[in-house]
Amino acid sequence: MSAADSRNGASLKRPTIRDKTFRGQIRTGALVFAWFILPPIATANWQVVSTKREPSTVAGVEYRHVIVQNSAESATIDVALISIKSAVLHLIDNPSGSENLADVMGRENFIAGVNGGYFDTQFRPLGLRVMDGTRRSPLIRARLLTGVLCASSGGIEIIRLSEFSQKKKCDAAIECGPFLIDGGMPVRGLDQSRRARRTFVAVTRTGNATIGVSSDLSLAELAGALAALPDSKIWRALNLDGGSSTA
Repeated sequence: MSAADSRNGASLKRPTIRDKTFRGQIRTGALVFAWFILPPIATANWQVVSTKREPSTVAGVEYRHVIVQNSAESATIDVALISIKSAVLHLIDNPSGSENLADVMGRENFIAGVNGGYFDTQFRPLGLRVMDGTRRSPLIRARLLTGVLCASSGGIEIIRLSEFSQKKKCDAAIECGPFLIDGGMPVRGLDQSRRARRTFVAVTRTGNATIGVSSDLSLAELAGALAALPDSKIWRALNLDGGSSTA
């Protein structure tokens, strides 16, 4: 059976972050935008040109629209920076592929969400899926599936398959890949030619999380651009999705 990732259709799994404090309430009020011009910071030829910050009504959450550039072109990265004290990770299933991300986000009081996950030609998930503490599909070994995003009472982690224990208790988990950043540095050997819009998840050394979406970039370019972000302090980052279904 041939495998198809989310470049070929709607993504089955949608990792989302739900607000603990404001669940069930409707957020109102105007959003305040601030524009910051940052000094160029080079990492693997990428520089941050500007960052537009959008405060959230939820304490510990901030949205950013970042423009990065290298000697040849520019790209955009939109991220939600989330304190683990402010939100909890949920994995939402979409087995028929009939819902889009806007539908899912509108159902409950989610504060940020992205597409993610791999599946086969019958829309069956490939790799580990854990929802509400229940394992829905098993861990597998595959070239692109190099890490697991796991949320538990201990926090949010991105774990390499070689480090992951089948006994680990995750409230929500998704196996994805490839790894983009490890130990604060871009991973070597990533594809440099195939460009697409991409979604990703990242964690800091203190356990705070970032989810985001980029404009058309190769995996290697995205890793370099994320490493160039000046104050996110990304320790590990994992690719979640890429292509037409990216949102």
